[in-house]
Amino acid sequence: MPELPDVEIYRRYLNATSLHQEITKVEIRTDKILEDISAARLKRGLKGRAMKATRRWGKYLFAELDSGRHVMMHFGMTGNLSYQKNLEDEPPHSRLLIGFTNGYYLIYISQRLLGKVSLITEVEKFVKDKRLGPDVLHIDYETFGDILRKGRGSLKTTLMNQKLFAGIGNVYSDEILFRSRLHPKTEVGNLDESDIKKLFRKTKEVMETAIESGADPGKFPRSYLLPHRNEGEKCPYCKDHVKRMKISGRSAYYCPACQSKS
Repeated sequence: MPELPDVEIYRRYLNATSLHQEITKVEIRTDKILEDISAARLKRGLKGRAMKATRRWGKYLFAELDSGRHVMMHFGMTGNLSYQKNLEDEPPHSRLLIGFTNGYYLIYISQRLLGKVSLITEVEKFVKDKRLGPDVLHIDYETFGDILRKGRGSLKTTLMNQKLFAGIGNVYSDEILFRSRLHPKTEVGNLDESDIKKLFRKTKEVMETAIESGADPGKFPRSYLLPHRNEGEKCPYCKDHVKRMKISGRSAYYCPACQSKS
């Protein structure tokens, strides 16, 4: 599932390919990706406009139009973007094609149709209406700590709660906990200040490393869990075996030797 690093990479990709070009065509292959907007309204809102800037909040990408409105994109489980001219090589599962005057298209891809696209007026209002927590790439320590000090339940579930921390999903929560040497089932209420400080540092570190690595586990430092995130593989730190457990219906991968239960 695309998490914060993936969506930040998509944002930079959109910036490098699709800004400041007049939109001449809009093809919507299925209404299932649309959120609170009809296909006709989306087309009217896009045609003749240009995207002039982008923002990201957690797992959401926003492209500001010269009309002042924003294209909202969420990528669900398998979403992606592609910018290309030759539609004979159109990617499978293309759901929205935005065509420009230069003949190129920005293509929104969603294999399982779990992603969403819409037009919104204000990013801040959208974030408030969705009750999203702070974006973890930009969160400050005071806010981060306050959220954890008031938290309840397991640490992994807390980190993945988008209403508390926007942007962390199943994969990167495992890496943050591994780098922090904390067990996924650690009770948030058992954290001390040193744990919270370490989690803050490691959250920033993991997000930044993932972005620099193109969100490709094969390009991560070998000391990270992600290149070894399979049950039975050797921990890159202590060489014990990686284990898998279920927490709130999600798989958690961890090293039982490095991440003793708190």
